[in-house]
Amino acid sequence: MEFGVFYELQLPKPWNEGDEHRLFQEALEQVELADRLGIDYAWAVEHHFLEEYSHCASPEVFLTAAAGRTKNIKLGHGIRQVIPNYNHPARTAEGIASLDLVSSGRAQFGIGEGATRLELHGFGIPAKKKRAMSLEAAEQVANMMVMTPYPGYESENFSFPCRNVVPKPLQKPHPPMWMACTNRDTIKVAAQNGIGALAFSFVDPDEAKTWADIYYDIIKSDQCVPLGHAVNANIAMVSAFSLDHDRGEAIRKGQEGFEFFSYAMRKLIAEDTIPGRTRIWEDFQAERKVGSEEMIDAAKKGRDLMHAPGIGTPDDFRAHIRNYEDAGVDQIIFLQQAGRNTHDEICRSLNMFADEVLPDFKDQASERLARKAEELKPYIEAAMKRKKYMPELADDQIPPVRASKPQVEVNRSGDAA
Repeated sequence: MEFGVFYELQLPKPWNEGDEHRLFQEALEQVELADRLGIDYAWAVEHHFLEEYSHCASPEVFLTAAAGRTKNIKLGHGIRQVIPNYNHPARTAEGIASLDLVSSGRAQFGIGEGATRLELHGFGIPAKKKRAMSLEAAEQVANMMVMTPYPGYESENFSFPCRNVVPKPLQKPHPPMWMACTNRDTIKVAAQNGIGALAFSFVDPDEAKTWADIYYDIIKSDQCVPLGHAVNANIAMVSAFSLDHDRGEAIRKGQEGFEFFSYAMRKLIAEDTIPGRTRIWEDFQAERKVGSEEMIDAAKKGRDLMHAPGIGTPDDFRAHIRNYEDAGVDQIIFLQQAGRNTHDEICRSLNMFADEVLPDFKDQASERLARKAEELKPYIEAAMKRKKYMPELADDQIPPVRASKPQVEVNRSGDAA
């Protein structure tokens, strides 16, 4: 099992001067800590206009800053909005390659499409076409990172002439590709395209096993036709995360943020939003059935509290990991920065995880990965033979880019100088 930390950069209201600056700086400190502790991945999402829920509009900036402060942790776009209206494919290819070079080969390329009207309508993207637009663009981004030169492309969604897109990434053929997944259908899409699945839904171990079985059954079948130039056969699942030796304290510190994470996205999708006038945290507090103080009181009285898996004692979390490991999940991503979870509490949980839980899994990780690679090798080789490659251009087929004609200087009388 591998482990990651995940950033939406949530900032519930009310906002005070300097809050966004503090949010970014604390998140970078947490990634730096995660790197020192031996956590494998740091993921940053890309969202636009989702105030309170996500202020992570430029993950490429955040991840590049993290690259300069870390040595080993893999730095993942979880995800990059790849539809051309958000980010032109050539700019995405340049950015992913640059991050890979800056980080010495630690970039991860997750793709996504956006879910809310705030984002889609803000960039003029038709909701019914977003999946197809996303996959089309992602395939061309992969081609741009590999081909010299990129032959050019034209469709109703975007066009681009023949150019050699530089720089090229350090990882060959390109950084591992992933896809945001929220249900069984998107798990299937990821597997069919040979892309890692970033499962941003909270499911129990039985459902996780169903998802993992569906994913790997397709990876091993002739349905898998790689979108990129390599297969990244991995399934990662997001988990709530808050640890304390006192279960009630873990719930007090982490449950509210976890509930806000789910509540805020539902609200942004299902309800009208007035830009600049959101009151998501206020509404969330009003609708919450169990307050923090009531949770603590119930814990002290020994009552079993309903709380998210991943929130509890180190022993609870160890069992939680075992359940997902047995289900076939490859990575657990911690949802630690949610709601108003504090920086100190997040760091304390990360340290406790590293001291008391991680050692039980770290030594087994490389052996498990090697076993898995050996098992999947023939299936991945077969999948790569099914890939439809964009034809390379012969030297005499590469269209020259004509030099600009020099401007003719005209004097004041109108005559050519």
